[in-house]
Amino acid sequence: MTVPQLLEDRTAQQPDKVFLFFEDEEITYQQLTNYMHAIACGLIKMGVKKGDNVCVLIPNRPEFIYSFFGVMRAGAVAVPINTLLKGEEITYIVNNCEAEAIIVAHDYLDLFRSISNDCPKVKHVISTTDDDDVISFDTLLTTPIDESLLPSITEEDDASIIYTSGTTGRPKGVILTHGNYIADTRMMNEAVKMNPDDRFVCILPLFHVNAQVVTTLAPMYAGASMVLMEKFSPKQFLPALERYGATAFSGVPTVYAILNNQPDAEQYDLSKLRFCVCGGAPMTVGVFEEFEKKYKAFILEGYGLSEGTCASSVNPLGGKRKVGSIGLPYEEQPMKIVDDNDNEVPPGTVGQIVVKGPNVMKGYYNNPEATAATLKDGWLHTGDLGYVDDEGYFFIVGRKKEMIIRGGENIYPKEIEEVVYRHPAIREATVVGLPDEVWGEEVTAFIALRDQASLTEEDLIHYCKEHLADYKCPRKVFFVDDLPKTATGKIQKNKVVQRFLAERGTGE
Repeated sequence: MTVPQLLEDRTAQQPDKVFLFFEDEEITYQQLTNYMHAIACGLIKMGVKKGDNVCVLIPNRPEFIYSFFGVMRAGAVAVPINTLLKGEEITYIVNNCEAEAIIVAHDYLDLFRSISNDCPKVKHVISTTDDDDVISFDTLLTTPIDESLLPSITEEDDASIIYTSGTTGRPKGVILTHGNYIADTRMMNEAVKMNPDDRFVCILPLFHVNAQVVTTLAPMYAGASMVLMEKFSPKQFLPALERYGATAFSGVPTVYAILNNQPDAEQYDLSKLRFCVCGGAPMTVGVFEEFEKKYKAFILEGYGLSEGTCASSVNPLGGKRKVGSIGLPYEEQPMKIVDDNDNEVPPGTVGQIVVKGPNVMKGYYNNPEATAATLKDGWLHTGDLGYVDDEGYFFIVGRKKEMIIRGGENIYPKEIEEVVYRHPAIREATVVGLPDEVWGEEVTAFIALRDQASLTEEDLIHYCKEHLADYKCPRKVFFVDDLPKTATGKIQKNKVVQRFLAERGTGE
């Protein structure tokens, strides 16, 4: 089965059922299928061929979902772009994936125009605006449907390229096939026992695989519905749960911490809310227990990554849960802990988590070296450190990669450091994640200035915001005389953190 076929099959079964709720709009399965076919025909008529890459720069709005399905039905490959990125970051992705076309929301069109000369391979710009220099999305949406134009696609065909930052500082494009999406969607659906009466609220950004699989494709697989919100707003979220009779949502730990502090939660009828999915970062026991007590809904902690399409394990719904655990692997996804030589280690022993199964990516786009380093004998090497207990439950204890997780967003220090080092006042720098009660971790820069140089915390943060998405930029900057290093001159991040905590009496 392919992603478009999933939609077509569900439409044949219940064409008039509402699949997508967005504000006051209600889009049925049949309407979504019609939009998918129209967009596919429109793209094909303008010259987009099977296997071409089409970028999608749209926030959480129905047009993203229309485009996501439409691009795939054309046999092309959808390349969602993080809407928080800045111009030079978007330029890299568009050029790296060799995009044939881009579909961009009207409020991001000026941003793309500013970089369009640096993206010479893009032949078609489609936007949700009526400007003369672009193709109107409405025109694409109303293209006469000619099913004879639609190509045959299989589960082995590429469906999307999801860009995820790498430790080299350059994003890597994760190639996911139709088979990857359907396999992970099926396993997710079975794990949470989703049914046609469910209404799954989507607050996470649609450019993330979590939103694509957990809150879009999984409800569709069950013949259920999704409720799309542009973003998470504490004031709007609880009323939305009540208004739409929501039964589930997926969020990162920060969302749950914020909801725990909402003083008026009791005034809303949330009786239909039966479970909530949590991933993206570890959740503290206190937040977990407080939420379940306050909202009377089960939290299902899970684990996954883009390279694994989305989820690989989850605490079972209706089965034994272990707070702080990432749960049990899906039945079709073997998971184990290995040492540095890829030998499986006994329960209780810390090692690297590796995953295998039909959800594992095809590879990184045009990056055979990174692919070979990550996929070994079919096993996806996650870079995450953990252990498994005697009952088969997995736990994460740390990360081999020097990754920061802020509010569920993966942030890689080297990408930030490359920008910071371009500032003429800086002699050396390192970026780490420090514990934060709300965000889990906060991006923190430690800076040593050149002799006679002058720089303030505000100056550096402003400089970073000119080159990086806001969520990647340091929120705290500390100026030091020097940074601890190894004998070979490599900055020791762990000692930077230890020194900082010791100086403030908060740790050793």
